[in-house]
Amino acid sequence: MKKIIFFSLIGISLMAFSDIFSPHGDGWISLFDGKSLAGWKVGDNAATFRADSGMIIVHGKTAHLFYDGDVHQHNFKNFEFKADVKTMPHANSGIYFHTEYQQGGWPDRGYEVQVNNSHSDDVRTGSLYDIVDVKEVYVHDYQWFTEYIKVQGKRVIVKINNTIVVDYTEPEHPLRDTASHPFRLISHGTFALQGHDPGSIVYFKNIMVRPLPD
Repeated sequence: MKKIIFFSLIGISLMAFSDIFSPHGDGWISLFDGKSLAGWKVGDNAATFRADSGMIIVHGKTAHLFYDGDVHQHNFKNFEFKADVKTMPHANSGIYFHTEYQQGGWPDRGYEVQVNNSHSDDVRTGSLYDIVDVKEVYVHDYQWFTEYIKVQGKRVIVKINNTIVVDYTEPEHPLRDTASHPFRLISHGTFALQGHDPGSIVYFKNIMVRPLPD
């Protein structure tokens, strides 16, 4: 009996040790070190993005910052993603998934989840842009909120704080404007943060991913 208890205690200790040194003990992995843009890559207008005070600050000409780090070799299929976001008045931004690095322009691949609480574009925060457009304003400028994205198979769920605003399943043959968005499909790829225009100021922090089984 003593030996059984002894080995059980070892097992418990090893489980606790593993939990301490797992990314966050619950499978969430940080994609941003809070002090630099290490692991991220931007092409044109790189000055739009900078890291300061634990945040990625987005302010400048149109540009996109792509995750290019080691986590899952920056190639995700099924996952949960979350980031804390704050917008200033008239800001417009977005979080792309299943995309890939490109030097300039709007990303050709993947979906965009919108960040916009008061811009003239009425497609609001949480929208799966041009696919499921949310018109309601769930959060406001100057407020930190959590934007959450889950992709499992062909299903996409977007939450703002704890409110589900999009629950979309991509059909077998989705209708797309093939001239503008030929690759806006569920597939695999990386994440990107959008700098929309010089009038937009947006802050991101606590950028996390939790890969899910394929």
